[in-house]
Amino acid sequence: MAVSIRGRESAARLYENAEHPVARAYNQAGEKYGVYADGDPGKLDAFHEQYAYCDQCVWALIDEKMRALRSSGARSIRILDLGCGPGTWLRRIATRAWTLGFTSITARGIDIADAQVRQARTLSRKLRELGGVDLTFEVSDICARLPDADASVDLCLCLYGVLNHIPMHRLPAVLSEVARVTCGHFIMTARAIGSTPTICVDALEEARWFWRDISADRLEIELQNGRRFSLNYQLFRAEELRAVAAAYFKLHDLKGLDLFHGRFSGDRRWNPPGSAAGAQFLHELARLEELYCRDPDFIDHATHLLLLASPRKQREHTLEELPSSGFAE
Repeated sequence: MAVSIRGRESAARLYENAEHPVARAYNQAGEKYGVYADGDPGKLDAFHEQYAYCDQCVWALIDEKMRALRSSGARSIRILDLGCGPGTWLRRIATRAWTLGFTSITARGIDIADAQVRQARTLSRKLRELGGVDLTFEVSDICARLPDADASVDLCLCLYGVLNHIPMHRLPAVLSEVARVTCGHFIMTARAIGSTPTICVDALEEARWFWRDISADRLEIELQNGRRFSLNYQLFRAEELRAVAAAYFKLHDLKGLDLFHGRFSGDRRWNPPGSAAGAQFLHELARLEELYCRDPDFIDHATHLLLLASPRKQREHTLEELPSSGFAE
């Protein structure tokens, strides 16, 4: 079966004018966002960007779960990526699933920004040569009810800053819905309360100024080109994330990533030229990361929190539980 790339045009029209703050920010970021977040879009297996350590850890976990599913005798796999952006992670996963020998690969990504969805579709065209892959990207709000059937998703992802844009009071309904559709594992990452600075949509040097208001859960940004954004931006403490997720999931792991690595990523505003860490130093950092990643005295200083979970017993869900849109206006 050839790759299928389709979307919900009604949803695309809903965000056509980028009136929604989150959609507007990532629509205007366009292709630059993918380069900032993932590097060269043509190099799916290269993890050399500022969050390379985190990327490698996330990818190792995803690969482990796919290999375990394939080793169990499964020939089909269903993947859902919430807040897929330009589709980099879903393209990685679909490609890897194919090489592992899955003969039926259903991979669906949703994002609120139609510019990111269009980019994901464009970058996924070459996957048409892979048989058995059904890859779709849709414009949709992850806070709306998901169309997926109960317990139909083997691997559900929500990576990097997606959940940081969801107001805390909306998060239980989102996680409840994720638990409903997931039969396998849920893997998510989110920014921690003590994380290094970010403007989410682009590299820090592209900002003229930015202001992160922790008390109001807001991020104000003005780029060098004069564009301004105001986004909901909830940062998480590890215990806070654990508590809200535990109501819907059995938690297998919660740890911090880029506790130390992120402090040595290249940023010419505070790291001098030529100060790139060598291989021996990076190896030592990785050892320290693993040693302290679950330590309560260090975990909230991580750049990202990584959660691995599987759904608890399915519970009743009603449409009333889920607002039509959960991103802050």
